[in-house]
Amino acid sequence: MSTDLYAKENMQNLAQLKELAPEQLKAFNEFNASVFKDGALSKKEKEIIAVAITHVTQCPYCIDAHTKAAKKAGATLEELAEAVFVTAAVEAGGTVTHSTHVHNAKNKEASDVLYARTNLKNLGQLGKFAPDGFKGYQAFSAAATKAGKLSTKFKEIISVAVANATQCPYCIDVHTKNADRLGVTSEELAEAIMVASAVRAGGTYAHMANMIQSFQD
Repeated sequence: MSTDLYAKENMQNLAQLKELAPEQLKAFNEFNASVFKDGALSKKEKEIIAVAITHVTQCPYCIDAHTKAAKKAGATLEELAEAVFVTAAVEAGGTVTHSTHVHNAKNKEASDVLYARTNLKNLGQLGKFAPDGFKGYQAFSAAATKAGKLSTKFKEIISVAVANATQCPYCIDVHTKNADRLGVTSEELAEAIMVASAVRAGGTYAHMANMIQSFQD
């Protein structure tokens, strides 16, 4: 087997899971299949969301598999590029919003509630102490989430999925409210979140190929 940790041929090792953990493999495959069938969101939309989430998990196997699945479902490369830029913007936003804890750590009178919504008022500190960078972030976030090949509504659906994948409560709150204002349904959000869940599980599943290879070396 290749010494390249991410050689595609490593994926052949996953066939061994039929003997190593058959019950768990069956349940995972059924979970994955149920998530990606057409529902409130189409299979194409779900695969676009999946590509966005694979860039959160940074699993090259998953990026490869879901990019090909998205293409097969009718997604264009422009749509996928826009979706991944949404991921980048939400990841940047998660870092920015968590900076509020830096301010709280220096403030003896700060709330003991780590994830209080009131913490977000401290974002002005970034604008004060790093004005150029903060303006750059705001411009990038606006560019990434405006309508293009993908609608603003669908980008907010992606954002909610990414926010749940990154487990940023501030991002979940902000983007869920944005999505609601744009008319996104609870069913659409739930299905997008389940895609994020399946892709995160899939990243772990795919990396078992490396575990098996390492065990056999």
